Amino acid sequence: MDRLLEALRSADDAAVRGLVSMLLDWPRDELDPSTAMPPRPAPPAAGQPRYVRPDLPTETYYSREGEPIPYGRQWGADGPDPDSYSVDSHPERFAGLHLVARALIDHLTAVYDVDVQEDPAHAGELLMEGKDVLRAVKVTPRDPWAAALTFVLTGYPGVMVHAGVLHDFPFPVCGCDACDETAETVADRMEMLVLTVAAGGYSERYPVGRKRWSEYALTAFDGSGSESGQGEPACVNAARLQDAEVRLREVTGAWRPWPLRRS
Repeated sequence: MDRLLEALRSADDAAVRGLVSMLLDWPRDELDPSTAMPPRPAPPAAGQPRYVRPDLPTETYYSREGEPIPYGRQWGADGPDPDSYSVDSHPERFAGLHLVARALIDHLTAVYDVDVQEDPAHAGELLMEGKDVLRAVKVTPRDPWAAALTFVLTGYPGVMVHAGVLHDFPFPVCGCDACDETAETVADRMEMLVLTVAAGGYSERYPVGRKRWSEYALTAFDGSGSESGQGEPACVNAARLQDAEVRLREVTGAWRPWPLRRS
C-alpha cells in the first residue's frame, strides 16, 4: 500500500484513470458466484497397504568454490541471493524423483483396480511441453468417474504428472538455486498429489466464470492440508477444451476415490 500511495503522488491523469478503470472492473472478474465444495478424500480401507517411499540417493553437491551446498537450508531471513534465481547448478539432485514415481506407480497397481499402459505417446496428454521424455505411464482406475494419472519422467531429471483432464503438476516446479528444493521436499508434494487423487480428494472445474478459467482443488489424503489453483487453461486446442467441459459436467464435483483391487 505504501508503494501504491507513493506511485499515485507522481502519477499523471491517464495513469490514475487506468487504475480507477481496473478497480471498477474487478467485480466483473469474479470467477463464480458459487463456492465449490472442497473434495473429501476417502479414508483408507481396513488392511489397505501403505505407500512406502524408496530410499533416495544421498550425495553432497559443491559450489564452484568447492564449498558444500546445503540444499534445503541455503538462505536465511534475508531470502535468496538475487543472482541465484538464474542458476540451476545441480539438477541431478532430483534423480531420485524417478524412483519415487516408479514406487507410486507400483503402489497404485498393487492397491487399486487399474489399467496401466506404458507408451511414450501418453506424454502427449500433458498440457505443458514435456521435454526429453524418458518414460510415460498412464494409470487409469476402472471407474469412469475417477481421475486418471499420467506420469512422464524427463531427462532433467524430473517428473510431470497429468491429473484428470486439465491439469499438469511438474516436479520440481523450479530447480533453481533460489528455490532451494531437494528431492525429498519435491517428493513430499508428488506423493501428496498422487495419493490424494487416488483417495478422491481431487476436483476440477471448467469453465469457471466469465473468463472461462480452469480450477482444481486438493484435500490431502492424510488431512495434512489443502491447496487449489485457478487460471486460464494452458494452450490446448478448442476440441480438447470442449471435451474437458463435457467430461467435468458429467463428473459434477470431485473425482471419485479409486476402486480397490480385489484380493
